[in-house]
Amino acid sequence: MKVAVYYNNNDIRIEERPTPNIGPNEILVKVMASGICGSDVMEWYRIKKAPLVLGHEISGIIAAVGDQVKKYFVGQRVFVSHHIPCNTCYYCLRGHHTACETLHTTNYDPGGFAEFIRIPPLNVDRGVFPLPEEITFEEGVFIEPLACAIRGQRNATLKPGQSVLVLGCGVAGILHILLAKALGAGKILATDVHPFRRSFAAHMGAHAVTDAYTDLPFWVRENNDGRLADVVIVCAGVLNAFEQAIKCVDRGGTVLCFATTPPDQCLSLPLSELWRQEIKLLSSYGNAPLDAIEAIEMIRYGRVRVKELITHCLPLKEIARGFQLVSQGGESMKVIILPHAG
Repeated sequence: MKVAVYYNNNDIRIEERPTPNIGPNEILVKVMASGICGSDVMEWYRIKKAPLVLGHEISGIIAAVGDQVKKYFVGQRVFVSHHIPCNTCYYCLRGHHTACETLHTTNYDPGGFAEFIRIPPLNVDRGVFPLPEEITFEEGVFIEPLACAIRGQRNATLKPGQSVLVLGCGVAGILHILLAKALGAGKILATDVHPFRRSFAAHMGAHAVTDAYTDLPFWVRENNDGRLADVVIVCAGVLNAFEQAIKCVDRGGTVLCFATTPPDQCLSLPLSELWRQEIKLLSSYGNAPLDAIEAIEMIRYGRVRVKELITHCLPLKEIARGFQLVSQGGESMKVIILPHAG
């Protein structure tokens, strides 16, 4: 089978590998669509493990099942989670599934940018979800990123009527805008450095959008009835965005760190101000099976219209172009790889 092997953002090679053999409790999935995630092009994060096959936002068709697999069948349309919690450890039992050590060590073989993937037993047990007929394979790649957004907004305890500021309008930022709308948020404001993404955010429902380099606290008050934002969601992996977030959150509000910076960068915090104003600063990483189930239903019934985010669908042989589109952050939104396209 053909796979796309990541060496760095500018070096993605199409290589031949044997189609994985499956064990009695495993399944083989024919990958029909695989999204390029912003984390896939986060080079400082990925390059230390290169070469490797990336891709974790997949939908496909079951091509083979092991002798002991009873829940699934050949030909079934599925979405598959790559990271799966154990559901029994200290962290899982307290609701912190994405802090589970098992979640950080599970994956499928070799990765979603391949024609076929082997799904290990634990993922088969709790990470395979039937893909409803109402959801296309291309829409199915949004299940994982939307599930991450769902978990993030749940952690931030977003309530109907609250104002939301999204910093960074890539795919993650747009999903947060759409999800906040679906959950009944009040004013939704957004920023980005790129005109295309600002325009996209406005089209997808943000009430006001501006350049990230503006005087944000002043702008937020101007567009939010004189108040700062109740919830600020950082979807841009630059230190300045986190600094802006703290300046733009209202008293009693929440800053959600949905993105991250390279590990050598540290944020200086005005602790006395956070303390006096009861501002919460929290993070959210990944998703758990329950979040994926919720994401499937929201896409299935059109509560989050993900199809409009798709700007490029490319065959596997053009994946290098796809990585360039995503890493450059220009006039593209969701870039999807179709491993079996011509």
